[in-house]
Amino acid sequence: RINPIYIEAYSNRGNALKELRRLEEALESYEIAISIKPANNTMFNYAEAHWNLSLLHLLLGNFKDGWQGYEWRWKKDSFTSHKRSFQQPLWLGIEYLQNKTILLYAEQGLGDVIQFCRYTPLVAALGAKVILEVPTSLINLLSDLDGVSQIIAYGDELPEFDFQCPLLSLPLAFKTELHSIPPVSQYITSDREKVTKWQTKLGKKIKPRVGIVWSGSIVHQNDHNRSLTLSQLIPHLHYKMEYVCLQKELRDIDKELLAQHIEIKYFGDALEDFTDTAAICELMDVVISVDTSVAHISGALSKPTWVLLPYSPDWRWLLDRDDSPWYPSVKLYRQKEIGNWDSVLENIKGDLEKHLNPINQS
Repeated sequence: RINPIYIEAYSNRGNALKELRRLEEALESYEIAISIKPANNTMFNYAEAHWNLSLLHLLLGNFKDGWQGYEWRWKKDSFTSHKRSFQQPLWLGIEYLQNKTILLYAEQGLGDVIQFCRYTPLVAALGAKVILEVPTSLINLLSDLDGVSQIIAYGDELPEFDFQCPLLSLPLAFKTELHSIPPVSQYITSDREKVTKWQTKLGKKIKPRVGIVWSGSIVHQNDHNRSLTLSQLIPHLHYKMEYVCLQKELRDIDKELLAQHIEIKYFGDALEDFTDTAAICELMDVVISVDTSVAHISGALSKPTWVLLPYSPDWRWLLDRDDSPWYPSVKLYRQKEIGNWDSVLENIKGDLEKHLNPINQS
């Protein structure tokens, strides 16, 4: 009533309703925000409303509207630092790529890069030479990716190319729907020498091996919802398993407790890059992770991967299902109420006992 054209308030209200899983009301709130014609100085807030609406559409599996709305990210104030300036035109599936060179580049988090690099073979199949630009930390992991002619690190000098496309615009370019997600069960391979090295480092297997990740980067804007502390996890670990921490970084609150639990192996700086993480994943019977890049690596390797999700999950995991159309080997464990991980962890403990008993030692 005070300010009926306050776009940001309607958009933020939609976010709050979405977190509460009151999704129809959230949809309505975003649409009200978008219906308000913005003044010049509120364009970024207007873009934020479009962006928020797109994330809700994607969460609901309405990919057509979701991918279209996702392009509003480039007009968001908080996203301008990710925007690149190229003379070459943006490719969104219209122009022919036969005998052309296209630059596909990372724009967001490491998990996003791993999830959406699956599109490179589809682009190459159109007759294009594909140059893939990714963060340095992913170069070795993705060096053998199918369809890529050249992989370069962000910041390196760019070769010549005809078109460009950010990785997260490829689903729009290929008009991806739930039924047409690129059907690849495994598109990343592990370094065999690294696997042998870690096999030696882990020693003889006497119990089922479980890789665990309980927290991600603290700078992630949704980290307070997706991450656990080790003290939350410890009571739910099954004594019949051997646990391997797949995190390189530990939070101060977890370091002392981890030192007291020798049943959890931790290698820290021995994890030089993500090829080490992938090699260890290969040696696990199952990888259990909160929503981090490790979950994507394990899923892309087609390893059995159990992902812990908050009550209101990231859009890519959709709603009310325990599988993922993006990763056939992934099983999803969802909070039934905000902030309550106990039932999730108890379900995982029970499934570990059922599926990974001491006899299952390969």
